Amino acid sequence: MSARRVVAGVDSSTQSCKIVTVDADTGELLHLRSAPHPDGTSIDPDRWWDAFTAAGGDDLDGVAALGVSAQQHGMVALDEAGVPVHDALLWNDVRSAPQAAALTDQYGAAMWADEVGVVPVASFTITKLAWLAQNRPELAARVEQVLLPHDWLTWNILGRPAEATTDRSDASGTGYFSVHTNLYRPDLVEGALGHSARLPRVLGPAERAGVTKNGMVVSAGAGDNASAALGLGVGEGDVVVSIGTSGTVFASTQARIADASGAVAGFADAVGGQLPLLATINGARTLVATAQMLGVDIARFGALALESPVDADGLLMLPYLDGERTPNLPEATGSLTGMRRANMTPAHLAQASVLGLVCSLADALDALRRQGVTVRQVILIGGGSQSPAVQKIAADVFGVPVVLPAPGEYVALGAARQAAWALDGGTDFPDWPRGTTAREFEPAADRSWAQGVRSNYAEQRRALYGV
Repeated sequence: MSARRVVAGVDSSTQSCKIVTVDADTGELLHLRSAPHPDGTSIDPDRWWDAFTAAGGDDLDGVAALGVSAQQHGMVALDEAGVPVHDALLWNDVRSAPQAAALTDQYGAAMWADEVGVVPVASFTITKLAWLAQNRPELAARVEQVLLPHDWLTWNILGRPAEATTDRSDASGTGYFSVHTNLYRPDLVEGALGHSARLPRVLGPAERAGVTKNGMVVSAGAGDNASAALGLGVGEGDVVVSIGTSGTVFASTQARIADASGAVAGFADAVGGQLPLLATINGARTLVATAQMLGVDIARFGALALESPVDADGLLMLPYLDGERTPNLPEATGSLTGMRRANMTPAHLAQASVLGLVCSLADALDALRRQGVTVRQVILIGGGSQSPAVQKIAADVFGVPVVLPAPGEYVALGAARQAAWALDGGTDFPDWPRGTTAREFEPAADRSWAQGVRSNYAEQRRALYGV
């Protein structure tokens, strides 16, 4: 009997680093380890390495290939010695919102959508480079190379070779890579940073970034959402709604996405197509914050929400607690409206929080539809998807069947699947089964309550923010 071939996948997210080992031929999960990242919107990249090693990254004997996925957009600006000139600014750091607006005005939203595939928002790397140049010019002048979190980890795993690498999916989130031509736009980098900088080589989906000194193949890697699509085996008509630290709504498609409104980012996926995506800054932490406000743990919070009438008797929350990206309102705050003595109870407030979160994601789903993306069913993942209160209303609010896969580390699993692909020379894509489905939810025949809540939500959003 032949020896088992083992591959590993890394998910270096905002909150933690997770490493899975997987049977390369069957997709069977063998082992999972994790280690936390510090909280905050800027971080010393060395803390990612600390978490990687604590999660077992320094003990991968017997692993034939490894793939790295990570949070997108983070700015890792390095000097000539490979030392960060500033803490990495993460995707959820909104200090560069003025620079995002200025870049959009400078070149025009149509240029960004048609030639780059995305319209700048504060999350994107290019806006963070512009912030550095305008606010810390002495540091910007030292920048010789710019990487993303997954690029930086791959580069370090390979012993910091002369040329760093990335992939299309992660490069497409920078704001200076054209998804339509598969080429960098160095003129945009120079315009934002004030001078040129080295950028990592963009690899194809099944290419190898290199081989470690111990003989382990390292694949191209991917951005976290593209990797999740690999891990879930997303097909035509599947839209992933992930409720984690952030909320994300995305699909894998061959269609050309160019949304000049900036609502839908035309990212690349990890198999050669596009990954139209919308992200909300406020994901499951909306529920956690409301639980803290009520002085209860998250389990009691969920029970309270289930005690409320499904529409919270008109109590309405806009969950923009940390600003927002979709809609693009970086300076926004949360709001609670429709308050009456009858609905000012802990249960109503808990349900209003759940409704606000799900309505925000439903808005994003509608934006995908407007770009011509087929929405046959929603695959609901992330920590927030495990909330019974979320599960109860999701299909009615989204208006399509909702599939809840068994809990799994789908980002890390997708990275491992890519590693297996690279290990086999990029020939046949690994045919791993999707994880078992935990539950399926169908929308009710009468969804009038959900349509009424969404209408009220949209009215409040327009009244407060004009969008």
